[in-house]
Amino acid sequence: MFHFSGIWVRSLVLGVVLMVVVMFIIFPTVSYALDGTINEDYAAGKKGEEVDEAQYVADTIWVLFTAFLVFFMQAGFAMVEAGFTRAKNAVNILMKNLMDFSMGSVAYWAVGFAIMFGNGNGFMGLRGWFVNANTHVFNSLNWTSVPTLAAWMFQLVFAATAATIVSGTMAERTKFNCYLIYSVVITALIYPIVGHWIWGGGWLASLGMLDFAGSTVVHGTGGWLGLAGAIMLGPRLGKYGDDDKPRPIPGHNLPLAALGVFILWLGWFGFNPGSTMAADAPAIAHVAVTTNLAAAVGAIGAMLTTWALLKKPDVGMALNGALAGLVAITAPCAFVSPIGAVIIGALAGVLVVLAVFFFEKIHVDDPVGAISVHGVCGAFGTILLGLFHTEKGIFYALDKVAALKFLGVQILGVVSVFAWCVVTGLILFSILKATLMLRVSEEEEIEGLDFGEHGASAYPDFQVTAMR
Repeated sequence: MFHFSGIWVRSLVLGVVLMVVVMFIIFPTVSYALDGTINEDYAAGKKGEEVDEAQYVADTIWVLFTAFLVFFMQAGFAMVEAGFTRAKNAVNILMKNLMDFSMGSVAYWAVGFAIMFGNGNGFMGLRGWFVNANTHVFNSLNWTSVPTLAAWMFQLVFAATAATIVSGTMAERTKFNCYLIYSVVITALIYPIVGHWIWGGGWLASLGMLDFAGSTVVHGTGGWLGLAGAIMLGPRLGKYGDDDKPRPIPGHNLPLAALGVFILWLGWFGFNPGSTMAADAPAIAHVAVTTNLAAAVGAIGAMLTTWALLKKPDVGMALNGALAGLVAITAPCAFVSPIGAVIIGALAGVLVVLAVFFFEKIHVDDPVGAISVHGVCGAFGTILLGLFHTEKGIFYALDKVAALKFLGVQILGVVSVFAWCVVTGLILFSILKATLMLRVSEEEEIEGLDFGEHGASAYPDFQVTAMR
């Protein structure tokens, strides 16, 4: 194993500072100007349509309000992850959820937003570094009238969501310094490239792929990167016995996990309806209804599945069932009927339980079920859009050939994002494993990451066991 010495750390910091200075010189930002237009094509000399001032203000307020709701999902993710894991790691989990948003904000401001939405090629954006407010370099956003900085704020909280999903799959055994590094890489590079492909005018967008609010862009990216991380780390100590069968490692606080799920459910009313990027009353109402229905039947589906398989209605699985329904409906929420949303959510609730059992069986240890919730159900919802889209889907379209082509593009998008995230994730985590030892020592894992990584305890007045 290799370790970074002090001179390596100082050299790295100096290199980052020099890179920032050079980028400021080469890519200077321009002064902020109100946008207030839509459908502008600067390259073709086409002037955008001016939006009514009242509508412009309402759109901006709506987008920022929903961005704040999605930001609150960071608290939900922190509570879910902390509740589903052991008390001896609670401080570490809270610290990770704080810092992935903090460091991700800087990374997404500096380069991530430009790579995702800046003008470039089919693979990535190449303009708009440091959130250049000049809309002429963000042609992929010309369908919305809100200020560029409002669009950045809304997209930032999505980027943070993708990064924090990875935290759950790698919980209770990952070194904190490695977590900081891969959070930056994800928000600055890996996630924005996926976003550019689908939302930024990239190659999948040109083929006609649809993902309204990010079942694949956000949740699939986070889930599949988490899969790569869990593979590289290996299972937690004591997860598998001598008989090679998985052992349950109960979370220390299910009420906390339940609170986190309800916070996430609330935040999803910003996540999905906010993706209209406009105060469009009928569209917002439709998306809110499909989102809620999918979540509700997802919880019911997971409860009934565990009741049938385990002879008891498991609360942890039911909570993840609600999240599975939310993830699955995120791509199709604007394009399917309420009945379609119920079917998608119910199927996701069943699928997430089966996926959790599958990953446990193949020795992929995911403490919170994030791979199953975000990766599997994100892919599932994106593909089902090809069936349930009320105009293009196979169940509705008159032109079945075009519908099959649309379904094929959806599948291609899911497979491409899976491949990109798993390959880049394995490369990233392999480098971290070889240089900084991605996993904590056995002694630290037994004692708990709170003490080994942070010298603190979430519950200093209570006895915390060092279960293996």
